[in-house]
Amino acid sequence: MNLYAIRAIYLSEMARTGRTLMQSILSPVISTSLYFVVFGAALGSRIEEIHGVSYGAFIVPGLIMLSLLTQSISNASIGIYFPKFIGTIYELLSAPVSYLEIVVAYVGAAATKSIVLGVIILATAGLFVPLQVLHPFWMLLFLVLTAVTFSLFGFIIGIWADGFEKLQLVPLLIITPLTFLGGSFYSISMLPPFWQTVALFNPVVYLISGFRWSFYGIADVNVAVSLGMTLAFLAACLAVVAWIFRTGYRLKS
Repeated sequence: MNLYAIRAIYLSEMARTGRTLMQSILSPVISTSLYFVVFGAALGSRIEEIHGVSYGAFIVPGLIMLSLLTQSISNASIGIYFPKFIGTIYELLSAPVSYLEIVVAYVGAAATKSIVLGVIILATAGLFVPLQVLHPFWMLLFLVLTAVTFSLFGFIIGIWADGFEKLQLVPLLIITPLTFLGGSFYSISMLPPFWQTVALFNPVVYLISGFRWSFYGIADVNVAVSLGMTLAFLAACLAVVAWIFRTGYRLKS
């Protein structure tokens, strides 16, 4: 494996974060803080506790997942789409760099930025509500797996998209609604039985449920099922990426 090539691409992508600090870090943190102010103050005063956890603390894992999913997709999709847009993808494809190394570098950089953002949001949340992490290992595992999985998903979107509009299509019309409907701000046990069943078809439910369990030991679905669904989605994304490089789908367009 060409570690020098991976390092060069990785550092180039990480340097882009420094040039877009407001968009990459500050904007998501400010948005999350506003969620705490609005939801914590407005709804928190009316909802005292959910499963023995204060409402302000209960929504922390959901807010972190909301930012993690959207930023992972955004970072990875823009990272691979921009070389296609300006034509430097040809230099990358003609260089002595394997497809595996390209994926590791771009997805690794996107996941790193998302994990750093998640940690910053977690620290910011501690300024608003008292937090506890009962299972820190599982919290980090879900954080890393989710960041890597959705960075791979974003990588796929970046290759699929043939315009900047398509880069925003999936995150805005699919991922964000699924996250809001996936228990970010409530427990699905609060829903009527029919809608509880419908909610179980939302894959984001399993991500948020497992992540919230690592904080407070409460979950809407079994944590083993949450982990299994996360790994299944990761495997599916890896299979699609492998197919893309095997067929050369839209790499040069």
